[in-house]
Amino acid sequence: MSNPQQLRYSKEHEWLSAAADGVSTVGITEFAANSLGDVVFVQLPEVGAGVTTGETCGELESTKSVSDLYSPVTGEVTEINQDVVDDPSLVNSAPFEGGWLFRVRVTGEPDDLLSADEYVAFTTSG
Repeated sequence: MSNPQQLRYSKEHEWLSAAADGVSTVGITEFAANSLGDVVFVQLPEVGAGVTTGETCGELESTKSVSDLYSPVTGEVTEINQDVVDDPSLVNSAPFEGGWLFRVRVTGEPDDLLSADEYVAFTTSG
């Protein structure tokens, strides 16, 4: 499993891109996608909605279970990935590319996100 080095990761298995013009992209990791199984439904926050670090902001439903989606940062949702809403399997097939979930204008820098190496250690220590 390869986690892109340029991303940061939450212990709830979301990833966050570096902010471009104050906006970051959020998705779930390959580890999370594999753990969930085949994702069949995605509920994302609405554009304009506020999200808070560590708080639920959506849901991912798979053939195995329903899991909460947590925001890795605080900010305002600026865009959702309609492709994922229309085809939730993108979360499984391309979690770091076409399977991204939403974009957020970050208002507070998170201090508890992990580097790619730290995330690998977190997911393999157990």
